Amino acid sequence: MLDEKLQGYLDSLLPARDGVLMKMEVYAKEHGVPIMEAAGIEAMLQILRIQKPETILEVGTAIGYSALRMAHALPGVQIVTIERDEERLDLAKAHIKEAGKESQIKTIHGDALETLAQASQWAPYDTIFIDAAKGQYKRFFEMYSALLRPGGMIVTDNVLFKGLVAAEEIESKRIRNLVKKIDGFNHWLVSHPKFDTVILPVGDGVAISKLR
Repeated sequence: MLDEKLQGYLDSLLPARDGVLMKMEVYAKEHGVPIMEAAGIEAMLQILRIQKPETILEVGTAIGYSALRMAHALPGVQIVTIERDEERLDLAKAHIKEAGKESQIKTIHGDALETLAQASQWAPYDTIFIDAAKGQYKRFFEMYSALLRPGGMIVTDNVLFKGLVAAEEIESKRIRNLVKKIDGFNHWLVSHPKFDTVILPVGDGVAISKLR
């Protein structure tokens, strides 16, 4: 994780967002909606530009920010995105419509632990992006990796959890238990026999896992 001054410098170099994307960033900040940090999403988008996926599955739509960023970066990609919160999904659909990306992005309403069959309709996927309930990352990965095309890639956000995975003491029991789950997932992921994984210390920590 970078110090605040250097991170501020790097953030100042990021391309500007306008229109619906900027509106979504403001809304997320004002309403405490978790969206991917700027440096993290730019790193992911650059990797996706190199990979050039035709199909992406996103686990965790929220208000549609990441899906729209991916759709803008890759105009030919087809995205399927899953969200359990109906209010947030309604917002996501409105944002997708406003951005004119309805033909690119399909939404699934439901708990990602229960929507494998629905997501399977458009499988296999070149890329899977996991950015949902952190305590369920291992289960999401195990479930949805079955829908990945050979040689495909899984991107997982928030794997450093604001640096707390390396903290010696955490006062909150709830946070401590969540950090323990994320740390366990990270160790499981980097030793996975079917994936090569690197964790990038950008944003809130981004894991890139390529199916062998």
